[in-house]
Amino acid sequence: MRIENNDIQAVLFDLDGTLVDSAQDMVVAMRRLRAELGEPVIDLSGVGTVVSKGGRAMMRRGFPGADETRIETLLPRFLDLYAEAIATHATTFPGVDTVLAALRARDIVWGIVTNKPGRLARALLSALSLDQHCAALVSGDCLAQKKPDPEPILHACRMLGVNPQHTIYVGDDARDIEAGQCAGTMTVAAAWGYLDGEDVQSWGADCVAATPAALLGVLGLE
Repeated sequence: MRIENNDIQAVLFDLDGTLVDSAQDMVVAMRRLRAELGEPVIDLSGVGTVVSKGGRAMMRRGFPGADETRIETLLPRFLDLYAEAIATHATTFPGVDTVLAALRARDIVWGIVTNKPGRLARALLSALSLDQHCAALVSGDCLAQKKPDPEPILHACRMLGVNPQHTIYVGDDARDIEAGQCAGTMTVAAAWGYLDGEDVQSWGADCVAATPAALLGVLGLE
């Protein structure tokens, strides 16, 4: 499917795993937390594969077998350690900058809807200079609801003054597609993201883009 760009009023993106490759900084923060607690060294590569599923999912990979009480206790410290070096390794995925430039060239506004806490999302956007053109940021603590609830996406549409039916939401997790569908937007599954072995075709998105370059074609922006 190709979406004609004259139908698009705005494009909204998930952040981690869709616009930004932040996994390595998460892994480093988890490694620092385990060392701080005197835990043995283990393979933490699995942490990076579940970044899009949130902090608790990463904690479960970083502390296998830990109960939920310990997860909740350690999560704030993990996030603090991550915040201390939030963009040491993080970059936009190859081709993302071209997509964002193409949207600007066509006067199509873009924004971000993420479950990431606001202080972390704002710091990451600032470090990567994405805040200069991002027209709306709805973070995980902005509202009472989080994705897969559609309200964060609807809130972003209201901020931008656009119709959800003429908005596209792009994300790399099934919750992203569910949220976009429930909000009434068109949806694109970002198959370059942190999929943890999931089949993106099963999410039921309007389109699947293998790479950001392919997203250009999906959006009719070549």
